[in-house]
This record gives sequence, C-alpha cells and structure tokens, in this order.
Amino acid sequence: MFSIRCVLVFLAVAGIFLTTNGQDNKQQALEYLKIAEEMRAASQADNDIREVLIIGANLDPENLTLNYEAGLYHLMTIQKDLAVQYFMRVYAVDPNYRFNLEYLIGQSYQFGMQFDKAIDYYTRYKDRLVKRPNYQGRDKVDLKIVDRNIEECQVGLEFISAPKNYSIVNISRDINSEWDDYAPVLNANEDEIVFTSRRRDGNLNQNVDTDNKPFEDIFISRKVNGAWQPAENIGAPINSEYHDSNLALSADGQTLFIYKTDNGGDIYFSNRNSNGSWSAPVPLPGIINSSFEEKSISISPDEKTLYFSSNRPGGFGGLDIYRAILNEKGEWSNVKNLGPKINTAEDDDGPFIDYDNKTLYFSSKGRRGMGGFDIYKTIYDEATMEWSEPENLGYPINTPDNDIFFVSTRDGKRGYYSSVREDGLGYDDIYMITIPEPQVAQKDPEPVDPVEPIEEPKDTAKTEVVPKAPVKVPLRYVVTAIDAQTKQPVDARIRLQGLRDNIIVASINKSTGVTEFSVKEETAKDYRLSIESEGYMFVNQNVRLDGMSEQEKELTRTVELRKLETGMVSILRNIYFDFDKATFQQESYNELNKLERMMQQNPMMRVEIAGHTDNIGTAAYNLTLSKRRAEAVKDFLTKKGIDARRITAVGFGKSRPLASNDDEEEGRELNRRVEFKVISN
Repeated sequence: MFSIRCVLVFLAVAGIFLTTNGQDNKQQALEYLKIAEEMRAASQADNDIREVLIIGANLDPENLTLNYEAGLYHLMTIQKDLAVQYFMRVYAVDPNYRFNLEYLIGQSYQFGMQFDKAIDYYTRYKDRLVKRPNYQGRDKVDLKIVDRNIEECQVGLEFISAPKNYSIVNISRDINSEWDDYAPVLNANEDEIVFTSRRRDGNLNQNVDTDNKPFEDIFISRKVNGAWQPAENIGAPINSEYHDSNLALSADGQTLFIYKTDNGGDIYFSNRNSNGSWSAPVPLPGIINSSFEEKSISISPDEKTLYFSSNRPGGFGGLDIYRAILNEKGEWSNVKNLGPKINTAEDDDGPFIDYDNKTLYFSSKGRRGMGGFDIYKTIYDEATMEWSEPENLGYPINTPDNDIFFVSTRDGKRGYYSSVREDGLGYDDIYMITIPEPQVAQKDPEPVDPVEPIEEPKDTAKTEVVPKAPVKVPLRYVVTAIDAQTKQPVDARIRLQGLRDNIIVASINKSTGVTEFSVKEETAKDYRLSIESEGYMFVNQNVRLDGMSEQEKELTRTVELRKLETGMVSILRNIYFDFDKATFQQESYNELNKLERMMQQNPMMRVEIAGHTDNIGTAAYNLTLSKRRAEAVKDFLTKKGIDARRITAVGFGKSRPLASNDDEEEGRELNRRVEFKVISN
C-alpha cells in the first residue's frame, strides 16, 4: 500500500486537474511545478515526482523549468530515452538554458540506442567546453566523461550492426511480476530458482520504503514437469520486514548467500535444514566481511573458492572483485584482489564462477562497452595462472543501461539475468538466454607424404568434377516507414526479431525511415516487425521470411504509420488471453508494452480500450468477458504508471464482429480482439 503522504499528494494533484480544467494551461503548469517542488522537499519517490512534472510540462511545452526537470527525472528513473522530447523543447527555445543541455540530450539518445544522434550532441557539448574552458558551474561535465560516452556510442554502433545470436525470452509470468524482479540464482539441476522482488503480493511488509516501492523480499520457485511454479516468498528467517536480497545459491541448492546492510553491507549465509526449512542467516566466517561494502558473491562448484566484490581500500577503484579460499578451519581466508586484468578504476561487480571452475562472468563499468554495467567473461589458464582478456558478451545481452548479475547453467547452454525489455511484465524481469553453439572451424586436411605420380592415359569420360558447395548469401529485407496521409518518410524506430525466440536481426539505417535487415537464417522463419515513432500509432506485424539463398535477393516492404488523431481506431492484434479468461498469455506483453510506451510518449492523450468476443457463449457472458479483458489492459497500463483517468475500458461482447463467426481461423479468431481508440490528444 502507498504511504499516506503519497496519497495526499496524489489527491492534491488530482484536485488541481479536476477543478482548474477551465483555467489557462500555463497557470495549471505552474501549479504542477509547485507540487513537484513540495514533493521533492518531502522526499517523495522520484517516479511520482516525474509523473507530476510530465503533466505540467505537457500543459506548457514552453515552460523551460518544467520541461528540463521532466527530462532530468526520466534520466534518473525509467524510460530514459523519453527524456529527449522534453530536453529538445528547451533546446528549441533556448540552447543556452543549461550548460549541460546538449550533453543530457546525448545521454537520452544513447539510452535509446540512437547512437549517431547521441554522438552529434555529445560533440556539440564538447564544442561548448572548448569555447568556455574556464567554466566551473555545477552542471559542467568533464571532457573525460564525454569522450567515454562517445566511445560507448561507437561501440554501440558496432554491436547493434552485428547482434549476437542469443535467444532471450521472458522466463515466466509465474516468476515475474509488474514490480522489479532481479538477481536470479539457480541450483545445478536448474529446477529451483531464487530471486529478489519488490512485489506487493506476498511481501512480508505491506508498507513501502521511501521510494514508494515495497521492500525487497527473496522469493523461490521450483520447476515441475518442465514448468516453473508460481513463485512464493521464501519466508522467515531468511526474509525480515525490511530489505532482504539474495546473492548466490550453491550448486546443490543447500546454501543460500544473502546481502544485508549491516556493518556497511555484509554477506550472510543460510543452510537448508533436512525438513526443507532454512536456518537463521549468519555472517560468513573468516575475513570476507569488512567495515566496507561487500555486495556480490559466487561460490565454486566444489565450495572451496569464493569470488566477491568489495570497495575496501587497496583496490583499483570503486568496487573490485576478490577471491578467497576455504581453509582447514572452515573459514574463508587468503583474500586476493583479481588484479588489473579484471578490475578497473570503475565499478566491477556481479561475479559468477561457472561450473568448469575456470570461466568467470562479471559486470564492469570500466571496460569497452555500450554504457553502464556490461557483462563480460574471462577464462583462467592454470598453466600461466592468468585470466584471459575479458570478452564483452555483446548486444542484445548488453545495452546502454546497466546489465549485471548473469548466471550460467551447468551445461553452459543457457544463462539467466534480469533486464528491462520490451516483452516484460513490469520493470526488471528475469530472462533466460539460450547461448548459441560455438562454431567449429573446419580443419585443413592432414598433410600426406608425397609419392611419385603414376601417369595414366587420359580418359575424359571417366573424369569427375566435384562441384563446390554453393555459397549462400543473406536475404536483404528493406523496410520503409511512411506517413499514411502524406506518404513521406517518417523518422521511425524499426526492429525485426524472431517471433518465438526473440533473436534480433542485424540492421543498418539507410536513411530517414528506411532500415535494411540482413536475414542469415538457413531456412524460412517467422519474425515480428516492430515500428514506432512519436505521434504515431505503433505497428507490430508478424512476417514470414525466407532464409539465405545462393542468389542475392532483396525484399522490400513499405509500412504506413497513422497519426494519433482524435477518433482514430486501431486493433491490438497481438494481445492474447487464456481461454475463457481475462489473463494475458506471455505473447501479449510486447504489444502491451508498446502501448504503454506510446502513451508515455503522448502524455495528454486519452483513449478507449474496447473488448470484443466471438459468438461462442451467451450474449450476457460475452459482454462481461469482453469488459473484463478491456479492464485487464487498463489495469496493466495503470500499474505501469499511466494515469487511470486517461483510459476508459468498455466491453461490446459479440455485438460488433469484424468477420463471420462460422470459421475459427478467418472469423472467430478475428472477432476475439481488443481495440484502441483515441478519445482526445
């Protein structure tokens, strides 16, 4: 439940919205700015402050303070790429409003993976620095940091042009919630998972922390017949009424490592009892914990070596990764920094030692990456007693935001981590990564001893020519986004990925609204084509494309985008419900998140969500079911932060069919739908 202070602030904001509807928008905007300042003074949650600033900024797009602050709070919280629309409003009116304005625009573009635009604005900011070398204001960003950002964008351009062949799928709605779910750890059998969640359902403390989110609790789930069961709170004595977070699980699943904020941040452990319960957590024995912060840990499969992170003195800067050995007394000793091959001057965290006891995964802010924490792997060579040069796992595992706490499975074919992705149920979700099989290089034929050739009579009839294996080339798939009315190109974000495995297809932007994809699958496959642009209805289309062929082949597709104008209606074709229920299937969340993002980009828009059914069942039952399904869409959007007053949910049952109900595929399936209508914009 929300705090009383938060409820009072919300009512105050709602009161202004409802009672001053006829007043000048600029005056209303000033009232929202005042509310935001009061919330900040009262230490309200940044998410709530951001929502108030957004409302005010959209009431008065020329109010530089509101729009600048709305952009800042986006960068401080979620959907960081949406900050750019507010910063650009400021930039259009006064490019000199803040010294760091161009830098912040670059940051927002970087988070949105628009790296070319990010480099442009970072370069503009560098020019500003050159012109005012003596400027020492608080909004100055040092040249070293800007150069690092530009380098990250250059790496990003390289990575997204050649994405790795990872399949990344949401693990399960029985694990994830609309809240933050992260830090997954699994046993060696991969049939038990422990993770941290800030969900409300099942939390031991029904109050919230100062950020207006529930406290962290540790949850557990088991896999039965190949399916994860609904996650449950692991309970006392592991969880308390306040923050509790898991760190690692031993291979046999019998020892759980936990982080507690005691003594600056220490590592505890708990053993599973014979009856399945857990012992009270106690600090690690030995010299692991210090008066400084120890916040991540991984234990080797033989349980004789620990890897952990700490910001204790003597490191290379920030958090460093250390190793400790279990001595004869059962205490952790011989603590050693892994050295400059692994650690950098920035934070290095999230170690995971693989089951081979020599491959180490970790995250770093100080290496060649796309921004924030990126995940790397390194291999220990027992002969040289050295770690290999860490390898960035690449895109799409890594992004411009933080990517951390990766764990691998015993067979090395899968990995798990938490991320904010388009098919998520909420904020951070837990995903399973299927790691591609390594390509085995063909060996040259073994050399043979030369022998004296025997000359034979030539007989052309017997000569056999062995044909060379045909060389296949990727399919070029060129997609153009245009305005439905003007037929002019639209600056749109265009993506193509596997419909079922989410494997991203390599692409390059050819020009405004034109993206070329390189399809390298051997055979035909189903894909999801996604197109979105601010001010337009997004498009999610399922397409089937051929694989590579011996001849160069190019397919083109032009997609018309419709502007979000009052009265516009669109069918949300990729929202699926469980049979006879108002609960979403996993495939729906990509579409739902696209809808939520579109409403975030257009915060003054009000919509109607309409549910429709086929003719199976009574009229009364179908009317109720269609309304429940429309309400489910509204509920999803409001839980993601969309103001409920912007959404009207209605149900029409079977009264408005699009096609005949006589046929399942061509009729009833089309009639079971959810429609989106713009009421005002």
